[in-house]
Amino acid sequence: MHGGDRIAQVLSAQGIPQLFTLCGGHISPILSGARRLGLRVIDVRDEATAVFAADALARLSGRTGVAAVTAGPGATNTITAVKNAQLAQSPVVILGGAAPTVLQGRGALQDIDQLALFRPHTKLAFRVPRVRELVPAVQRALRVAAEGVPGPVFVECPIDLLYPEELIRKWYAAAGGGRSLAARAQRWYLDRHLRGLFRDATGLAVAAFAWPRAPSPAPAATERVAAALGKARKPLLLVGSQALLQAWRADEIAAAVARLGMPVYLSGMARGLLGPSHALQLRHQRRQALREADLVMLAGVPCDFRLDYGRHIPRTATLIAVNRDARELRKNRRPDIGVQADAGGFLCALAEHAGGANRERNAWLAELRARDAAREAEIDALAAAASDRVNPLRLFQELDRALDEDSVLVADGGDFVATASYTLRPRRPLSWLDPGVFGTLGVGAGFVLGAAAQRPASELWAIFGDGAFGFSLIEFDTFVRHGIPVIAVVGNDGGWAQIAREQVKILEDDVGTVLNRSDYHRAAEGLGAAGLLLDDPRRIGQVLQQAKELAAGGQPVVINVLIGGSDFREGSISM
Repeated sequence: MHGGDRIAQVLSAQGIPQLFTLCGGHISPILSGARRLGLRVIDVRDEATAVFAADALARLSGRTGVAAVTAGPGATNTITAVKNAQLAQSPVVILGGAAPTVLQGRGALQDIDQLALFRPHTKLAFRVPRVRELVPAVQRALRVAAEGVPGPVFVECPIDLLYPEELIRKWYAAAGGGRSLAARAQRWYLDRHLRGLFRDATGLAVAAFAWPRAPSPAPAATERVAAALGKARKPLLLVGSQALLQAWRADEIAAAVARLGMPVYLSGMARGLLGPSHALQLRHQRRQALREADLVMLAGVPCDFRLDYGRHIPRTATLIAVNRDARELRKNRRPDIGVQADAGGFLCALAEHAGGANRERNAWLAELRARDAAREAEIDALAAAASDRVNPLRLFQELDRALDEDSVLVADGGDFVATASYTLRPRRPLSWLDPGVFGTLGVGAGFVLGAAAQRPASELWAIFGDGAFGFSLIEFDTFVRHGIPVIAVVGNDGGWAQIAREQVKILEDDVGTVLNRSDYHRAAEGLGAAGLLLDDPRRIGQVLQQAKELAAGGQPVVINVLIGGSDFREGSISM
């Protein structure tokens, strides 16, 4: 058994069913060991995709996702994805290859200080120094990634810890030839190094999986919030991604939100928590609602740019914040009641103490729903407006009607995806994946892989802007090889529309924002997928149905939609 086998043993014992990777000589034993033990090894075309996939899997399952990448450029290629996971609070472990222990810092192939690179962007980054520590190191990484405030962990596994001992000794012996005093001293040093490297390497116990413990609220805090909620006439609840970190409790959390009876806005991974049309859920005019509320509860939502750094919430309102992260709990705005705990678990506990609508709250909810209905009517009118190409609002309205009840939506883009968020309604909890607070482009292909691994029987849609699609196109080769029947809808307006709209207006210059209306459907065909062109609004329903049939047959599909210009999101730039 070599080091790669030992790592695979840990992953198997911890119930990790798949490993995302891009092959490299530094990590080949990990991949070989994983496949030997029955783990599904999903190999991609860009290391960032592997980490994005592990991130998505973690979000949908609540369990740690794992990616393995080779040394040097393989590791550096993941940094954006690692940072995205950190800011999204996703439990991810990155197993990184590295130069041989004895050659680090001596100019070996792809040898850099990887730990210095990863430490600012992870909960923990460390190197495994000897074979006997591989098992406890990987177990530690999986535990640390998931506990407390989840996040990514990087484990550096030097190449001479992973390959069979006999082979490593041959490699070292080949480097220690000659009869000179210096050569004999070198052989002595290398032999001593090898003894330490492989000493006591067998017989280490591998721990079984245990769900991580989430920070629970103090009973007194729950009672205090319940009392404040009982006095509120116009309460408002905002639920964010962090509330779904315990993904396996999604239905319980949804029931708790419904029982509390508060008007609610859902964001990030919480989208879909209450289904497509629950009476308590609101979709529009959030800023105005916040300004009129007398109590605002932020469940896993920080006061960052999305809430104008807390300025959307009036000082006269009682602000309640629930967050696992002590810093985010008080970011930019100190709450009247702060609860450091898992937001989803807190909602479940609170529902046992308080909840239910009353007459005053019913009037408040009716007022908010009337505004929502008025905004929906405006969107309907905009969707019906004539366009020189396909109207994106009309496209998404028809797509929403075409969604299966067990569909998963992946969002990767700017303007096109933001438009989708107003019209697409996830059918169930944990059915919407977007990059999160980092606003990263390029998550799409990896998120598709993670979603397919966790929900293999679900209908899978990916919404791409044409700019963002450039990051993911090559991974259709991956989808074909691994049988991932995703339907990708590409909004092709020939530009980076979200940037161009404000840039042209403010600077009167479109520099860097213009793209070609490329034949993305043909490029997908070249990679083995099915490609469909949608350039006529009268064919929207027909093309969507054709795509569904192709995907049901096991084939990935790209719909290249030639969309027209839109001012639907005028003035939506964020800072």
